[in-house]
Amino acid sequence: MIDVVFEISGGTLPTAYPYTLWDELVRLVPQLGEDENVGVIPLRMATSKEGMLLPKRAKLVLRLPHALADIVSDLAQKQMRVADSLIQLGSCKKRPISHYPTLHSHLVTGADDEIAFMQEVESALAGMGVEAKLICGQRLTLTNGERAIKGYSLVLHDLSPEDSLRVQYSGLGKERRLGCGIFVPYKVISGLE
Repeated sequence: MIDVVFEISGGTLPTAYPYTLWDELVRLVPQLGEDENVGVIPLRMATSKEGMLLPKRAKLVLRLPHALADIVSDLAQKQMRVADSLIQLGSCKKRPISHYPTLHSHLVTGADDEIAFMQEVESALAGMGVEAKLICGQRLTLTNGERAIKGYSLVLHDLSPEDSLRVQYSGLGKERRLGCGIFVPYKVISGLE
């Protein structure tokens, strides 16, 4: 697995942008829709009255198998229509996935009940042979009006280098195409008394 990182610019996107972003990516690169391992890391944006604002240094990051990296790189410098917004992709680079002891996912799909959700996560991690401490965040819903995906934000910490890579390669739960269950480094401030 590798991350393919694009410079990206544009105006605002609706909060349900992951649905239309995925549709547009598959329209431009149909091979993406054929691989269940492909994920789109959620965009970092600021909320405004108009919607979600893309900051000047925003990046679109696709996590995918190495075999798709060159095909996806052809998206560099192309324009995409996401909902009613035009998004301009800039340059592209491939970024190897590095291990970090603490990882975060914005939304991991699973049971509605927090205790049942945590049991599902613990079972999935055990099935992967991963040992980690867990911090469950708030319950979240990603909806486009027709479809709703529910889950919790999740932090995994005290990961070994091997387990960190395993989690980042595999993810947890479903809907990675919509940014769910993808883990990225979580910056922590340590040494504070």
